[in-house]
Amino acid sequence: MTKEGNPWQKVVKWFGYKLHLVVDATYELPVTFKVTKASESDITEGHKLLEQMEEKQPKLLKTAETMAGDRGYDDTKLITKLWDTYKIKPIIDIRNMWKDPDKTRLLPGKENVVYNYKGTVSCVCPETGKQREMCNGGFEKDRQKLKKLFPAKQMGVTCEGKAQCPVAQGLRISLSEDRRIFTPIDRSSYKWKKEYNRRTAVERVNSRLDTSFGFELHTIRGMAKMKLRCGLALCVMLAMALGRIKENQAEKMRSLVS
Repeated sequence: MTKEGNPWQKVVKWFGYKLHLVVDATYELPVTFKVTKASESDITEGHKLLEQMEEKQPKLLKTAETMAGDRGYDDTKLITKLWDTYKIKPIIDIRNMWKDPDKTRLLPGKENVVYNYKGTVSCVCPETGKQREMCNGGFEKDRQKLKKLFPAKQMGVTCEGKAQCPVAQGLRISLSEDRRIFTPIDRSSYKWKKEYNRRTAVERVNSRLDTSFGFELHTIRGMAKMKLRCGLALCVMLAMALGRIKENQAEKMRSLVS
């Protein structure tokens, strides 16, 4: 896996079993996996997959830049661990956990800045009360803060309350405000959406398991047998990819047919 490689976590359910799978989104190849009972928690197994990689594949963790996952992995501890422990930027979809009816909350310390559960930050004009989404200014790693830019200035529109607006020069939001909502790659940014859309890579690996290896209609009984069959199938994928590379056919490493 190259430095640009991005693991993607996925849960596949098969008649009483769950396959927890990490895939390299660049090459569409399996990285690591676990087979559990269907009742096991996705979040719990997500932590275990990271620990498994740290023990057996530490170099892969060091080279990965992002790790994406669907809402099943939406967990503050997991998101925090990815960045604080491994310096991997989490791209994990989020659930609305807010119990109050308000769609936005006031950003602490800012009298005219609000945000929603998806991390979209907006400023409210002191003069007109009009709400505008603030622009993304990137992540300041040394400060552990997201930078937000004044929308009127960035988009070239007139803001009647600019003179008295406290955030006319922009603002910075610390990740510690809410580790689920504010992540190193801004959830409201194009980059976050682009990285998350790469989840199609794991869907294609899943499709190969279901179709080419027959797991969709399997008749396997017993956890030991299922783990063995899954391991063999994933090893075949990797072996065929290696064979393609040795035959100078790297562009065909994902293919399971001639």
